[in-house]
Amino acid sequence: MKVRSASRLSLSVAFLAAMSSAVSAAEGGVGFYLLGSKGAGAAITPPPGVFFQNDIYYYSGKIGGSKQLPTGGKLAAGVNGAALINLSSVIWVLPEEIAGGHLGIGATIPFGWKRTKADLVLSASRFGDVSGNVKDDIFTIGDPVVSGFLGWQKGNFHYQLGTMVNVPIGNYQEGEISNIAFHHWGADVFAATTWLDPNIGLDLSAAVGVTFNAENPVTNYKTGNEFHFEWAAVQHINEKLDIGLIGYYYQQLSGDSGEGATRPFKGRVASIGATIGWNFEVNKLPVSTRIKYFHEFAAENRVEGDAVFLTVSVPLSITK
Repeated sequence: MKVRSASRLSLSVAFLAAMSSAVSAAEGGVGFYLLGSKGAGAAITPPPGVFFQNDIYYYSGKIGGSKQLPTGGKLAAGVNGAALINLSSVIWVLPEEIAGGHLGIGATIPFGWKRTKADLVLSASRFGDVSGNVKDDIFTIGDPVVSGFLGWQKGNFHYQLGTMVNVPIGNYQEGEISNIAFHHWGADVFAATTWLDPNIGLDLSAAVGVTFNAENPVTNYKTGNEFHFEWAAVQHINEKLDIGLIGYYYQQLSGDSGEGATRPFKGRVASIGATIGWNFEVNKLPVSTRIKYFHEFAAENRVEGDAVFLTVSVPLSITK
């Protein structure tokens, strides 16, 4: 429903005034690094070979009150949304040692569905262009992500250093408030460690990283640099089953810039959750599965909600 003439003008003025005190950071309310993607065994490097992993990710969240969300070159207020994304990854761990560790390279292709609803949407570039009760659904392919890491093991300790790069060639819908593709280059650098005692079956893992974002050339919006910390404390009941607690903390290090970012706001959110892992065989093929649930809280200038991961991984070949 379009808000027209004098009413539309008055709404746009009120919206711009509110924007000066409550604009959410990070375009679209999320970054290309998927919070919660690491967890139990975060730094354990697989043996040399080729592996396939599939993640089904569901997220539902909102940002209410007078806070606005910059998305698709627009500003949206009273936003709530949901997404169901499938991420298929192939990882190749090389047999040669490099600096005493093993090199892994990978690629991930995301595709899926996203719905965004907003009570009010204002164009960031066209004064007076206001819409009310907007709903946008999309099912498409996102930006692929390529990655590389080095992993080491010393006794019960495992370590990883790595990076991943968002390649902006996905199906970006210009002018829409729902998008899976980010349409900008981005790079994430991370370090992870895992302490796993096979005698007592305890896994303590942590990972830290920083995401660097380039400008979206369509919206002229640049998300600030982002910090993320993820942790897991998991107890292996036996060789097949494990259960534990997981969580993450996210904080923007620098504010956004570009159209819609009238002030350098920085987003923040934390979460806590639980995980269950189950390993089994199908025709002698080892299969690893994991469910992770996160509940977010303490959000500031960012979407807050709940997330679920269902992960299945299998080896395609093992180098002997």
